[in-house]
Amino acid sequence: MIHTYVIISIAVLLSVMILVMIGQKLKVAYPIFLVIAGLLISVIPGMPHIEIEPDLVFLIFLPPILFEAAWFTSWQDFHKWRKQIFSMAFGLVFLTSIVVAYLSSSIIPGLTVAMGFLLGGVNSPPDAVAATSVLKHMKIPKKITSILEGESLINDASSLIVFKFALAAVISGQFIFGEAVKDFFTMAIGGIAIGVGAGLLFGALLRIIPSNSNIDTIITLIVPYVMYIGAEHFHFSGVLSVVAGGLLMSYNSHCYLSHTSRIQSGNVWSVLIFLMNTIIFILIGLELPIVVAGMKEYTISEGIFYSVIIGGAIIFTRILYSYALMYFPRLCSKELRLKVPKPDWREPFIISFAAMRGVVSLAAALSIPAFLPNGEAFPHRNIILFVTFVIILITLVGQGLLLTPILKFLKISDAGSELPEEKQEVILLRKLKETALQKLDDDFSELAGKNSLVQHQKHKLENEMMMMADKVQCMATTGDYVTAMNENKEVMRQIIQAQRNELHRLKREKIFDDHVMRTIEMQLDFDEAKITGFSHG
Repeated sequence: MIHTYVIISIAVLLSVMILVMIGQKLKVAYPIFLVIAGLLISVIPGMPHIEIEPDLVFLIFLPPILFEAAWFTSWQDFHKWRKQIFSMAFGLVFLTSIVVAYLSSSIIPGLTVAMGFLLGGVNSPPDAVAATSVLKHMKIPKKITSILEGESLINDASSLIVFKFALAAVISGQFIFGEAVKDFFTMAIGGIAIGVGAGLLFGALLRIIPSNSNIDTIITLIVPYVMYIGAEHFHFSGVLSVVAGGLLMSYNSHCYLSHTSRIQSGNVWSVLIFLMNTIIFILIGLELPIVVAGMKEYTISEGIFYSVIIGGAIIFTRILYSYALMYFPRLCSKELRLKVPKPDWREPFIISFAAMRGVVSLAAALSIPAFLPNGEAFPHRNIILFVTFVIILITLVGQGLLLTPILKFLKISDAGSELPEEKQEVILLRKLKETALQKLDDDFSELAGKNSLVQHQKHKLENEMMMMADKVQCMATTGDYVTAMNENKEVMRQIIQAQRNELHRLKREKIFDDHVMRTIEMQLDFDEAKITGFSHG
């Protein structure tokens, strides 16, 4: 039996990787392509029905995905756009929940407002996984990407809180607003406190206790689960716990992770999150038969009609809120109109249109119990699940596929960036070279006169400084610099490839130890990575 499960697992993983490669060949973001592929596979006669286990998503998948997203979130950008991020992540989630609650209860026969809030809590948050995976390969201004990723990090917390209160209201038949507000702040503050506390604790542990890159990597894999489970144990927000802890540990990672630990853990995390994302999105597509099978009280056409109306209302609400958030403060403040440049009307539209629902919404809908405590079937669970599934398809597949042509049509550029990344990189490297030379002159000038290796290091730094000066001069005309940089990268890449070919020739002669050959090969790999950049899928 175990042997069979292993073979099936290998076959599924291999199939998913092939689908991802096909998606890349077709230039379709892999989350979108995997959902479509899963849908097509699910309708093949004889295919086994695969059901997503909600606890598996919330406990196994969500903590590491949120932690990784928080780790690579820019503190600077998060702080810069914090007002818009928090307004979208909390204000928009609550507004969307209200709109969905009253709209769905008015158009779906028998659905109460409390059940509508349940549906709203499930469908109000854009998905962190979808945002980071789909937007990663699109040319979107940095500001928009920062807002979308920051919002998707914390809106799961607000939406799941709405979901929990709505679920309690349906089961108990009562809802006390004052208690709900108090519980909301308790869950949020408690979750953040546990996340920060766990981050400080594990940071101190990594700093004090002697370890190596293997141990450090394993600890980083354990940390998000400790944060999430710890917060949920005390009935706080596990999502906010992981996000707060991840942001804190990322900001201070230089204090307790060595260079080898950062390289190794980065590579391990990259593979792990990519694997989790691919599994999640193929599962969404494969869930179709389970969702359709539950549609007993309503016809499929009725379910699609409700889904399109509610999905359209969610998209329209987000568009109105995004424009109001950008323009309303300017209408109210003359000082703001004079000081702040007029905003680009295209930005709110892209922020609205790039919001896609994903696995958290589906997992939340599936976590609705099938039966009430008195043994009766949970009312309208099937239509809530079906509407959620269709809204995911509308936003993830529909909006996801339309996003690229819309971006091309709008021709929006990253005009808000004060300094191009290439120039920032040269300026930073030059400052570091200056620091290195200053350190050599201040502390090792006498040693440099006696030690030829130290003297060589000094000459190398001086030569690199001269190259930096040439780069700065070349940057006077940006187009010339970009062309020269690309030509130089190609020359260096071919030089490294020639060295690698020679290394492989020497390997066949069996003169040098394999261990030494692998060490040199790794050095060449790092040299090439400096030129071409690390790829994280």
